[in-house]
Amino acid sequence: MSPTTQGKIERWHRSLKNQILLENYYLPGELKLRIEEFIQYYNTRRYHESLNNLTPEDVFLGRGNAILEKRNKIKLKTMAKRKRLHIKAMAV
Repeated sequence: MSPTTQGKIERWHRSLKNQILLENYYLPGELKLRIEEFIQYYNTRRYHESLNNLTPEDVFLGRGNAILEKRNKIKLKTMAKRKRLHIKAMAV
C-alpha cells in the first residue's frame, strides 16, 4: 500500500469516527447500522473536495461534468447580476 493510499484510508477512518462517535454505541448491531449509514452518506451525499466538490456517486455514474457545467452557469449568472447591481449602486 502506498503512503498516499494509507493517508486516504486514515482520513476516511477519522471522518467515520467523528461522524458516528464510537463511544455512544453499546450494541454491535447499532454500531453496524450507523457505519452502514455513514458509508451511504459518504458515497452519495458528502461532497469531496478532491472530486471538485462532487460526490463519489456523481463521479461514478458520470454525472460530474453535467453538474460542474450547471454550477458554472449559475456562478456566471450570479456574477453578472452582482456586477449589474454594483454598477447600479455606483450610479446613485
